[in-house]
Amino acid sequence: MPASNKKRRLAIGTLCLLVTLVLGRYAGYFLVCSDPPQPSDLILVIGGDFYGPRVLKGADLGLQGFAPLVLISGPPYGGNRSEAEFAIDFLTSRGYPKRLFQAFGIRSGSTISEAEEVCRELKRRGVHRVILVTSAYHSRRASIVYRLFCPGIHFVSVPAGDSHYDPRNWWQNQESRRLFFSECKKILGSVLVAYPRNLLLNRT
Repeated sequence: MPASNKKRRLAIGTLCLLVTLVLGRYAGYFLVCSDPPQPSDLILVIGGDFYGPRVLKGADLGLQGFAPLVLISGPPYGGNRSEAEFAIDFLTSRGYPKRLFQAFGIRSGSTISEAEEVCRELKRRGVHRVILVTSAYHSRRASIVYRLFCPGIHFVSVPAGDSHYDPRNWWQNQESRRLFFSECKKILGSVLVAYPRNLLLNRT
């Protein structure tokens, strides 16, 4: 591993440790970005969960009338279909009206590449306000990434609950601890590395 990468990882790890020490038990809530839902042009459910809390949360928000459309993104899964298509099948089998949903297949499952692909679609549709739905532990990073990589659109973060992450007692649970430190590193990597690199590439 190059020395620069080692230094970067060390810096990110040190910052995560400082956040933990300063905020203590309340640090777990840092990962959760939750806004009150408000009327929007569409609801975007980020890929990664095609039969669980994310898609159910998006479907419920659509059913409550917060937006006329629930756009579900997702990478390929098990052949020529995307996770998003399987998600819509699941939701309609649960009684949600199919007219609420549209699938948007993406090529990659990373948050940044997904945001770049989805952003082009959102701008093509001419939307201005979007409810962003993902897992609670992923909501802070998703909100940051979408705001950085998709400027000009207002994102309202309405996360879905997730049994894998307990923000109140995160340090007492191995999976919650793993998610906390992983997300902190990815947030810092997105802000300090990926976004500046994106700006540089777009200027050249």
